Amino acid sequence: MAAKELRAPGTPFSLSFSGSGFLVLYQIGVVQSLLELAPELLKSACKVYGSSAGSLIAAAVVCGISLGKEMGEDGLGVVFYANAREVRKTLLGPLSPKCSLLANIRDVLQCRLPEDSYQMASGRLHISLTRVVDGQNVMVSEFSSKEELIQRYVDGGFTGLQPVSSLEEAVITVSPFTGELDICPRDCPAIFYCFQIFNGSIQISVENLCRISYALFPPSTMVSQLGYQDTALFLCRNSKCYPKTQRAA
Repeated sequence: MAAKELRAPGTPFSLSFSGSGFLVLYQIGVVQSLLELAPELLKSACKVYGSSAGSLIAAAVVCGISLGKEMGEDGLGVVFYANAREVRKTLLGPLSPKCSLLANIRDVLQCRLPEDSYQMASGRLHISLTRVVDGQNVMVSEFSSKEELIQRYVDGGFTGLQPVSSLEEAVITVSPFTGELDICPRDCPAIFYCFQIFNGSIQISVENLCRISYALFPPSTMVSQLGYQDTALFLCRNSKCYPKTQRAA
């Protein structure tokens, strides 16, 4: 999204968290950076989109779920960190029978989501899903119960990598893959070329090829620090759009 789109005071904007697999650790770093440096951005986003693992981060933003420890209980971020460490110990990675990531995430959501979370999410949280009947990508933004909200994070990344509802909408895009995006890693390939896939932008680079494997077989948790730093750089580049951010940084 071009910076000029947010220059006008009160311009509505949204956030979009791409599908990411275990690179969701990068997006956790992004949210932690925004919480510390520009919390008003998270609060004022009119819509928050999420696909695949990114939908968990989107839900955390909308429903105020902690990513760290809170009152002795593990947040989503802690669960991802712990499971990433366990998966790296096995030869099969996430395919190992010992991997219980989905069950652990479900337990955290059941415990940490408030009972009225579906009301908080309806209309603001937009989750990208793949329709089983015809394989088409659909966007869900209305939820009738907490249980339905938990069920809706089923993978939609294969048909909607970077979810948005309108090309004319002002959206801050977040992805752990380098591309024509707002918050993402910055690589320096010999030839700069991006291709579009499943509504997402990915740059052709050796680093991105490595990241694709990291999405399935988790990298070091240091990747969350990269997400934090890339977000801080984004805020600095757009300081005229976010004057409060400049003081916070």
